[in-house]
Amino acid sequence: MSTSNANFKNKCVTLVNCIFCDSLLCTRGMKAVLLADTEVELFSTDIPPNRTVDFVASCYSTESCKCKLRDIACLKCGNVVGYHVVAPCKPCLLSCNNGHFWMFNSDAVSTLNRLDATGLNLLLWGDLPELDDSESDESGSPSEEECIR
Repeated sequence: MSTSNANFKNKCVTLVNCIFCDSLLCTRGMKAVLLADTEVELFSTDIPPNRTVDFVASCYSTESCKCKLRDIACLKCGNVVGYHVVAPCKPCLLSCNNGHFWMFNSDAVSTLNRLDATGLNLLLWGDLPELDDSESDESGSPSEEECIR
């Protein structure tokens, strides 16, 4: 599913930082809810954060669905900050989802809304350019003007 889906175009783009060491984990975060339990809020991204996190432990599944998950930890401090959906289960794929497979736990990250190029408005997912295959991980950090608390 593309992140340009109408359900998600008006969501704010966020910076996601590790709450333990304040390291920038991703520049294309989106506030989301867990598909298996919509009471659980988290943040997700569509780009693998290869330079900021790494896998820890092995794959597992939860009782609520059969997705194969693998925890990810901040490369700077080593704390677990979320998980990657290695293989989504069919019910999750068929439900309304944003197409993101990299999840950050709300209690392990802090976020900051990004501003658009004018510096006056919040940057929305519908305003982001489509990704091409060469953009497989995050690079660089946005300027201070692109951020707002």
